[in-house]
Amino acid sequence: MSISTTIIVAIIISFAVSVILCPIVIPMLRKLKFGQYIREEGPQSHQSKAGTPTMGGMIILASVIITSLIFMFVGKNTKIIPVLFMIVGFGIIGFADDYIKVVKKRNLGLTEIQKIVAQIIVTGVFCFYILKYSGLGTTTIIPFTGGMEITMPVWLFIPFLFVVVLGTVNGANLTDGLDGLATSVTIIISVFYTTVAIGTGLEPVSAALVGALLGFFLYNVYPARVFMGDTGSLALGGFVSGMAFMLKMPIFIVIIAFIYLIEALSDIIQVFWFKYTKKKYGEGRRVFKMAPLHHHFQESGYAETQVVAAFAIVTAILCLIAYVAM
Repeated sequence: MSISTTIIVAIIISFAVSVILCPIVIPMLRKLKFGQYIREEGPQSHQSKAGTPTMGGMIILASVIITSLIFMFVGKNTKIIPVLFMIVGFGIIGFADDYIKVVKKRNLGLTEIQKIVAQIIVTGVFCFYILKYSGLGTTTIIPFTGGMEITMPVWLFIPFLFVVVLGTVNGANLTDGLDGLATSVTIIISVFYTTVAIGTGLEPVSAALVGALLGFFLYNVYPARVFMGDTGSLALGGFVSGMAFMLKMPIFIVIIAFIYLIEALSDIIQVFWFKYTKKKYGEGRRVFKMAPLHHHFQESGYAETQVVAAFAIVTAILCLIAYVAM
């Protein structure tokens, strides 16, 4: 099977699985009352979304896993296992968080300690694989240098990997705050990875995610009939960071996943400034009208669909720039 055929088949299979599962799983989630909890301090326009089925990330996971397994056993492709591990590993953490929030009715889900420990374990296993078995070593490509690579000392590479992975995963989680936002942004990133991965053996898993997200997007676009929940958003972050290291392109995340980055930074800046000004002036002050950044634009009068479209366009342009920067 040629590479182009492999990519097309992977997209079609995953898309078909996603489209078939959505109308089956969504009513089940609604019947089980696995509805989204909306924070009172969030945008008022979001209160109407309370009760919308969540944990739809299970559909994305199932689509990617089924497609990947086909290529692993039929196509004898084992190169996709590390990335699949990152998707599933972080997806399971997200599922546990969603399950506790939705089923156990504990609004905060997993505790912060539980989340970070679980994420560190998954990242640690991936780091061990990269260093011991991948053959990639600690080499990374520098953007805008014509493919020049640098080799980091292990003592620097390990914390670098942890910061990149955990930052990307949590950035993806914060991006999932508007109908279709995380889905549309990550579709574009996945297309970029599929193009870059040609010839590496990683194409099937990235193409599978393209298909899974396209199918899911039909039901997640405004007005959303299902949310991916942490099950989906953490899995997407695992994919983006996992692919980056497998392709020796972790620095490129700053470009292609810029939306993840600014969403995370806006949240960090908002919290830090509020606490700092409250301590200094006796009252908390804000940099943004609301964080993460997509809520700031909503509160500034932009429609939800406008914000999603703008963020997707920015991602598409940045992915083109990243391609040129290789």
